[in-house]
Amino acid sequence: MAKEELIQFEGLVTEILPDARYRVQLDAGHEIVAYTAGKMKKNRIKTLAGDRVTVEMSPYDLEKGRLIFRHKDERPATAGGPPRGGPQRGGQFRRR
Repeated sequence: MAKEELIQFEGLVTEILPDARYRVQLDAGHEIVAYTAGKMKKNRIKTLAGDRVTVEMSPYDLEKGRLIFRHKDERPATAGGPPRGGPQRGGQFRRR
């Protein structure tokens, strides 16, 4: 048997709290406070309110969790994105 079996839930980020913590509403109906996993910090994965996430929790404390995965949006990308090409690229290259 493993040292500690972690359980996973899916939920929705409802609020961003200070200190890289999030309030997450689980699909089961419970609300918890979760922090970002180290791999998500390392890979600079940003989490915003309204994102679907997977949360890993210990069976000993069901009020806290760790965000381990941010699901991709089902929303289509907006057509009004930044312009491509041309001199107004935001100063990517400078003349000397």
